[in-house]
Amino acid sequence: MAALDIAIAFGVRLLLVALFLPFSALDKIFDFRGATAQARDEAGSPDLAAALIVIGCCIEIFMSLGVLTGIADRAAALVLALYCIATAVLWKQFWKPGDFWTKPNGNARALFWDFWKNLALAGGFLLITFGTSAGTVPQFFAHPLASTHPYTIGAHINSAAR
Repeated sequence: MAALDIAIAFGVRLLLVALFLPFSALDKIFDFRGATAQARDEAGSPDLAAALIVIGCCIEIFMSLGVLTGIADRAAALVLALYCIATAVLWKQFWKPGDFWTKPNGNARALFWDFWKNLALAGGFLLITFGTSAGTVPQFFAHPLASTHPYTIGAHINSAAR
């Protein structure tokens, strides 16, 4: 049963980060020019756009590895949650195209669903950060780099009983 518990914990975390590591990070690496061009629309300057892509790629790789390995996973999950919220607000602006109500297959509808998917993903990362009860919020701020020890059998049961 212990192996199954570990496999489930790893699988859930892998599902949360799979969008970023490997897919989005590799896309930024292999198509850096395309990613920068897309970011330039919102950033304005090519240099700022390139810097944002590099920062985003680093967040996607290193924070995803933190969530997967359990090393400072709560802080890593918080950074990924904030990243998801920021990318939703900056790059999934469904209110801008103006075709939400007039075109059922318009750009605004696609952006609308992407916006909410980003926010839902942020919620998943916040569950790793803060857990499922309000009592864990002060614990996070007291020890923000602490691990949830996702692959320790019984750790979740023991911490929930405290």
